[in-house]
Amino acid sequence: MKIFKILTLVCTLAIATTSLISCSDKSEKTQMVHQAVAMESSDECHLCGMLITRFDGPKGELFRKEQGDKVFKFCSTRDMFSYYLDPENKRNVSQMLVHDMSKMPWGSDSIDDKYFIDAKTAWYVTGSEKTGAMGQTLASFSQQNDAKAFAKEFGGIVVSFKDISFDTLQ
Repeated sequence: MKIFKILTLVCTLAIATTSLISCSDKSEKTQMVHQAVAMESSDECHLCGMLITRFDGPKGELFRKEQGDKVFKFCSTRDMFSYYLDPENKRNVSQMLVHDMSKMPWGSDSIDDKYFIDAKTAWYVTGSEKTGAMGQTLASFSQQNDAKAFAKEFGGIVVSFKDISFDTLQ
């Protein structure tokens, strides 16, 4: 009888462990991580409709949960955040990408899609003298020190993703 209880316990633990492993594998597989999509000369900003590659400064891309691989491209980080901060959009966004301006020169002819970074871990400079497609924009950086150096040279203040609000965009 004692052996039967031990075997039952071992089998139960094996089934529970297998269930946990397969659940975690499934969640990892369903979690989508998107790669940046190349900015083409004909791409229009999802918010304002302007041609993205005709303007200086960092650009943005985002993906919505219910729309899979469809990318929404933006002519500036300001336009991307204006879209994202709308409560209806905010809860449906699965991923956001911005250019790392420490690696990409500030110019419309120098857009390089290999320098996209996760917008949620980036550092931003707001209020600098540098402008984007719609005037003032948020300069985006992967490293806080790079953002501080940019702010020292071009003015503005350094903020993190969680600090960005509609007030920050003004």
